[in-house]
Amino acid sequence: MTQGLHRDYGSNDLHFITTSCYHREPVLSPPQRRDLLLDTLEETRLRYHFVLVGFVIMPEHLHLLIAEPDTGDPSVVMKVLKERFTRKLRTAGAPLITPFAMSGLPHPEPAPVWQKRFYDFNIWTDEKRIEKLRYMHRNPVKRGLVARPEDWQWSSFRAYAYGVQGRARVNVQEWPLGIGRRPVCSFG
Repeated sequence: MTQGLHRDYGSNDLHFITTSCYHREPVLSPPQRRDLLLDTLEETRLRYHFVLVGFVIMPEHLHLLIAEPDTGDPSVVMKVLKERFTRKLRTAGAPLITPFAMSGLPHPEPAPVWQKRFYDFNIWTDEKRIEKLRYMHRNPVKRGLVARPEDWQWSSFRAYAYGVQGRARVNVQEWPLGIGRRPVCSFG
């Protein structure tokens, strides 16, 4: 078990999750990879029955704001999302550009796509939910990738501003509402 890691699950909080690409490499720079990650996120959302409240995919990291899933917990969701995306990326045959790969030295295994673990912050107030959504939606502008949030098609901004559902559906629940109290569990 990972020492010092504490995650609070079971209280039906929202979870603001951040995960980064391996060594913060811009693995998600090509638009096709961001589209593939959105498709994988939507498949995972449907499989594990969680509400996607917001997201942004940046060239080297991802932010999600999700409700607790009906199946599993946010750790399971992240494990599945990262593994499925990695498998799809490798199946597509797209080589991963890393400093080691560019060195010309042979390496026996494909380069990792993701850093291990992820950051998870529980959200239990509307003020904090709005703060995190604004942070995510402004991230591409702050980084100079676009001039306005609506210009970055790999975030949930358009769903909020214009009601446009993209590849990953925001604030949608197709299954019967079955939210109940679960025992609170923590790791650490």
